[in-house]
Amino acid sequence: MQAARGASLSPGDDHGATTRTYVRLFAVVTVLVFVLDQVTKVIAVEKLQGRESIELIPGVLSLTFLRNPGAALSAGAGFTLLLSLVAIAVCVGVIRAATRLRDKGWAIGLGLLLAGALGNLMDRIFREPSPLKGHVVDFIDYGVFVGNVADIALTFAAVIIVWRAWRGVGLDGTREEKAPGKKKS
Repeated sequence: MQAARGASLSPGDDHGATTRTYVRLFAVVTVLVFVLDQVTKVIAVEKLQGRESIELIPGVLSLTFLRNPGAALSAGAGFTLLLSLVAIAVCVGVIRAATRLRDKGWAIGLGLLLAGALGNLMDRIFREPSPLKGHVVDFIDYGVFVGNVADIALTFAAVIIVWRAWRGVGLDGTREEKAPGKKKS
């Protein structure tokens, strides 16, 4: 069967883009966000540690330095080693999944997921008190909780991944067919 000129025979193919194109996008997002996370943490340690909070938007946003031994909102503080091992497994799984990418949304979402997981994992591996039990540097204070760039990346990753899955788009860009009688979104 032949497609119209310029059209692709492959489902999920985006105007001739290859898996390599999406893996490259995934890698660029991962590296940029990871570097941003690490640089901001170095600055936070240097400029904020031992200081009072710096209010940026009164009652909404400030810079407050803290070291978080747990996960979100310091939950699981006694399970830092387990959190580190889970983060390693997530990173391996995301990298393996990235080899099948043929969708821009998934490439960005998985890139953000890997950057966020790696960013906080680096803290757990290399920061005090010990390898795989290190405390994560948090400094962006939203009033309810304090996080970092890696946490922001993880949040956006979750939104993008849920959105793509809800829309029925696979990693390879193929769309899930809706059951008869159901509306297409």
